Amino acid sequence: MKLLEDRILSDGKIGEGDVLKVDSFINHMVDVEFVNKLGQELYRLFKDCDVNKILTIEASGIGIACITAQYFHVPVVFAKKTKTNNIYADVYTSRVESYTHQKTYDIVVSKEFLGKNDRVLIIDDFLAKGSALYALIELIGQAHAETVGAGIVIEKAYQPGGDLIRNKMGVRVESLARIKSMSAEKGIEFCR
Repeated sequence: MKLLEDRILSDGKIGEGDVLKVDSFINHMVDVEFVNKLGQELYRLFKDCDVNKILTIEASGIGIACITAQYFHVPVVFAKKTKTNNIYADVYTSRVESYTHQKTYDIVVSKEFLGKNDRVLIIDDFLAKGSALYALIELIGQAHAETVGAGIVIEKAYQPGGDLIRNKMGVRVESLARIKSMSAEKGIEFCR
């Protein structure tokens, strides 16, 4: 999606440790009109999949998921990174290794909100190593629901996550921008 690629080039920042910061328009301060266009594109890609729920993980994926969900007219469920007092014992649980935060944590979704009749589209801001996406697919499997695909805003295609999910798990992944290479010295090159 050229619109997204152009915005990454103009406003994205490459940080230490292979981090792409898009926090000025996607995941800290959200440019709602811009993200709305991303949601429209994700809807276009998956509109024929009979989606009845969108699943994401807190926190950065929530805004994108909510904006996308308005086009599908379906609810958004988000996996919580910590079990809170208002989530009871009846939950699906999976583990995520976060490269950005350098830790492993459990994610949970209440069984009340994900079940066997659901056709679930996963929406997230980044795909790199695939740990979060793998964990979300695992939660859907625990619910005996169906994963219809994953809509990703930015994929680091030079890392193994996309291949893992597409080829080994057989899940359709559509990324709006796929980064072929990235470095502070050479900048960002997108897959064509």
